[in-house]
Formats: sequence, C-alpha cells, structure tokens
Amino acid sequence: MGSLLDDPTWAQMHPRPCTETPWPGVECELLEETFIFHVTKIHVGPDVIAPSCKTSAKISESLLKLPYLKTLSLINCFTVSLVSLSTVPLFGAHLSFLEHLALESNPSLSGEIPSTISNLANLKILCLSQNNLSGEIPKEIGGLAYLQHLDLSHNSLTGSIPEEIGNLERLAILDISWNALQEVVPTSTGGLQFLEKIDLSSNKLQGRLPQELGKLKRLVLLDLSYNSLTGPIPENLSGLQQLQYLIMDANPLNASFPSFIGSLIKLRVLSFSGCGLTGPILATFSNLTNLTGLFLDNNSLNGTVPPELGTLPSMNALNFSRNQLSGELLFPQDFIRRLGKRLDIRENNGLCSHQEAEDTNTSTSSSSRFLENPSCSSAMFPAASNKTVAEKSPDMKPKLYNGNKPLQRR
Repeated sequence: MGSLLDDPTWAQMHPRPCTETPWPGVECELLEETFIFHVTKIHVGPDVIAPSCKTSAKISESLLKLPYLKTLSLINCFTVSLVSLSTVPLFGAHLSFLEHLALESNPSLSGEIPSTISNLANLKILCLSQNNLSGEIPKEIGGLAYLQHLDLSHNSLTGSIPEEIGNLERLAILDISWNALQEVVPTSTGGLQFLEKIDLSSNKLQGRLPQELGKLKRLVLLDLSYNSLTGPIPENLSGLQQLQYLIMDANPLNASFPSFIGSLIKLRVLSFSGCGLTGPILATFSNLTNLTGLFLDNNSLNGTVPPELGTLPSMNALNFSRNQLSGELLFPQDFIRRLGKRLDIRENNGLCSHQEAEDTNTSTSSSSRFLENPSCSSAMFPAASNKTVAEKSPDMKPKLYNGNKPLQRR
C-alpha cells in the first residue's frame, strides 16, 4: 500500500481521484460545511483490478492524513513482506471516523491485536480474519461500543475470550473460530441481545455451556464444534426460538438429548457428530419441519429410529452411522430414494431395513445399497429368510458419507 501511494505515475494518471479521474477502490464524499471532497473509503484486494498490492506492501502513515476515512479494506495484500499489526499506524486517535476496518487474508500480517484498538471508537465492523495474528484478545476490545460485527477467525489467538466482550451491546456477529482459545465461554455473552451468529468452533474451549446463552432471543447460528466442551446441554437453550443452525460436533458432551430440542422449530441443521451422546433419538425431532440436515453419527445412541423422521419434508441429509441403534428402519421408500447416499445408517449392528437391493445396472441402484445394514428378512433376524444381505447384494461395500454438510468446519 505504501509503495502505491509513493508511485508518481499513479498520481499522474489519477490527478483528481474524487472527481474526473477516480481511483478504483477509492470513494470520496463532499463535506457540506467546506464543499471539499474527502476520501472516505479505500478498498484494495483481489476483486479490484487496480490498485494492487506489491510484494513490498506496507501500511503507510499517509493514511493518517485522511481524517474522514470511514472504510479501510486491505485484503490479500501482505503475502510476502512481514507486517506487525502492533506497529500499524491505524490505532491512534487520528481515524476517529473509521467505521469499517477489514484486514483479511494476509498471511504475513502477524503480531498481537493492540490494546489501542479501543481508540477506533466509532468502529461498527472489525474483520481481522485469515491472518497470522497471535497473543490474547485485548480486553480493551470491549470498549468499541458501536461494534456490530467482530471477526477474528483463522488466526493463532490464545488465552481466553475476555468477559469484556459482553460490553459490545450492539454486536450481531461474533466469529472467533479457528484459533487456539482456551477456558470457558464467557457468561457475559448472554447479555448481547442483538447477537444473531456465534461461531467459536475449532478452538480449545472447555467446561460447560453457560446457561446465559439461552437469553439470546435473536440467535440464528450457534457453532461451538471442535472444542472440549462438556455436558449436559443446559435446558435454558430452549429460549433460542430463532435458532436455525446448532452445530456441536466433536465435543465430549457425554450426555443425552434434552427434551427441548424438539421445540426449536426453526432449526435447519442440527449436528452433534462425535459428542458421546447416549439414550434414544427423540421422536420430537419430527416437529422440526424445517430441518434439512441431521447429523448424529459417531455417538452411543440406542433404541429405535423414530419413523416420523421419514416424514420431514425438507430433509436432505441424515446421518445416524456408528451408533448402537436397533430395530427396524421404517422410513417410507420414497424418502429413502430421495436422500440416496445422503442417508447413512451404517455400523448400527442391531438396526435392519426392509429396503430391497435393486438391479445393479439401473441408475437408482446406488440409492438402495448405501444403507449397509442387514435386511430384516435375513438370517441375522429370527423371523427372516435364510438369505444374507451379501446374497441379496453381493457388491455391497461400505461407502463414506459424501453429502455436503452445511457449515461443516472439517
């Protein structure tokens, strides 16, 4: 960026960047009091033809001469030259009008988030994702009273999530996924009444979920997957009536499903893969008529599969594989055919199906052999014929689930 500002040929090509010869990625506004144009937006990134960042790019102190700057977006700029965020001249009192700061996808941008971030008092959007940042999240970040969107994902941040996060009363999006954060989810997040998205996945968070999360009446997405959170799941989460995505994969919850899950009627994706869940699959899941994906694989669930799940009109992917389910799978044949390979019930030794193998030469044969469970008429079940499932479908082989799981992190 600095090398661009110092390039005389660029200035010659664009002598009036706010009027006749605008700079790509640069916007200006006319200040009514003085009738003078001021630069209010700078965006440099791969989606802009020019200007582009050079390998020697740095953040120039010339930016401090733009006191009316509202938006600064530098994406995929610092890929070679090392730049430390703590030395970037952006966090003083000079840029008091700045509302949107995005420094994203810069693998050479390292260092810690400075405590002086609080000087950008008018920030509404702060995106520092996909960099090489380290250290702890400064508690001073809680002083950004107007912040609505905070994205610190895909870095190497450590320590705990500061309780001061709870001071961001206008926050709607909180994404600190893919870091190395530890300790517990702060209870102060329960006071963020405007939150719509929480993504803390792929960290090292521990302990139980705070009951205060149930106060977030506007929450649409809660992704806490790939942490070390433990159960039980607090009943207070029944208050999340706007929730559409609940993703808890790969946490040692070691608990059973709470009964309130069936009351979250706006759920579209429910994912508890590899959570050590026990007990039965709740029949009340059939109330979730908006559900498109249900992922309960790699647990210790037992009992029968509620046949009502086969009536869910929006269901697109269903995975119960690697559990201890038993009995007969009583899904309608058209439901089974519609899901095809996106229905996975493999490795449930007590579970059987009346689904018959079809001609292997037909285009629909793949949707009949993915179940990988014994036929209820096989010799493994007393009331069955003497045919084994191998005799019915000799080319049956275990198949990996290959559906597209919404919002899956790994």
